[in-house]
Amino acid sequence: MSQLHNIVLCVLLFTNIHFSLQMSKEQLKKTMTIMKNQCMPKNGVTNDEVGEIDQGVFLEEHNVMCYIACIYKNIQVLRNNRLDKDLITRQIDILYPAEIKEAVKKSVRKCIPVQNLYEDTCEGIFYAARCLYADDPSNFIFP
Repeated sequence: MSQLHNIVLCVLLFTNIHFSLQMSKEQLKKTMTIMKNQCMPKNGVTNDEVGEIDQGVFLEEHNVMCYIACIYKNIQVLRNNRLDKDLITRQIDILYPAEIKEAVKKSVRKCIPVQNLYEDTCEGIFYAARCLYADDPSNFIFP
């Protein structure tokens, strides 16, 4: 798919979600499957390698790290190739169920700085995502 097509798809996706009252965690994860289907072939990963990230299975392989970065890039929460707290907070406010928003924001504040320990973008985002899971596994949503 072209970059423009991806942008239009994301805008339509998030605009439609924004106008819905709320999404459950399951609905949000299912919606994010679009990004999973785009990022898996781009990064040469299989479902065996990335299919249980939402359950805390983070394989320390560079292609898996870049897959995670690709997901976050596609949901537009990166600025200058780093996770951006303000962009993430905005997406949480729009997309996440009300009952978990504050808990997830707390984890974001704690874990986003982890990426700064790594020069490699994929590596930094991977360890920040792993921190998000470790900090609050019951509210971690990943496709």
